[in-house]
Amino acid sequence: MRGGEIVESSSERLLTPGEVAALFRVDPKTVTRWAAAGRISSIRTPGGHRRFRESEVHALLRGEEVLTAERPSGDSPRV
Repeated sequence: MRGGEIVESSSERLLTPGEVAALFRVDPKTVTRWAAAGRISSIRTPGGHRRFRESEVHALLRGEEVLTAERPSGDSPRV
């Protein structure tokens, strides 16, 4: 699938674009654009909705660089 992976069963909590947006204080569409640009990785539900790994979101909030499959290692997130 373009822009993400299929959801696998995992114990990690997955956040919706709205939940991520609330944490960063931005619009949910901004979070979707970040995912499309590879600034944050997303996975897709069977219904095609984006979800974000809670650990990655919190790492970005702390200012840590998180490497995603869509972003080369030399690029840093501009979140």
